[in-house]
Amino acid sequence: MADVKKTAEAAVAEVKAPEKAAEKKAPAAKKAAAPKKAAAKKPAAKKAAAPKKAAAPKKAAAKKTVASENVYVQYLGAEITSADLIAKAKKASGVKSPKTVNVYVKPEENKVYYVVDNNAGSFDLV
Repeated sequence: MADVKKTAEAAVAEVKAPEKAAEKKAPAAKKAAAPKKAAAKKPAAKKAAAPKKAAAPKKAAAKKTVASENVYVQYLGAEITSADLIAKAKKASGVKSPKTVNVYVKPEENKVYYVVDNNAGSFDLV
C-alpha cells in the first residue's frame, strides 16, 4: 500500500512540474495537465485489484489429484487386491449399501474375516 502511495505522489509531482512551466506560457496548458492526474490514479487502482486475482489460483490449487494407492496380498501363488477383498466382503454380507466395511486378512489361516455394518463373516483367501 505504501508503494502505491509513493507511486501516486511521484506521478502527481511529475504532473505539477510541467504545470508550473505551462503556467508561465498559457492557461490552456493547465486543462491538459488535469487528465494526466486522473491517468496517474488508474494504475494505482489496478494494483489494488491485483490481490483479488491472486486469491483465485488458491482455490484452483486446492484441487489436488490423488495418487493411485493399491494394496496387493500375495499368498500361495495367488494375488488379490484390497478392493477385491472389500467387494467380496460386501457381497458375502448381503448388505447393499454398507456404511462401514472392515476386512481382516489372515494368510496363515487362508481366511479373510470381515465386519460389514455389524454383520460378521469370513471367506477363503485363495
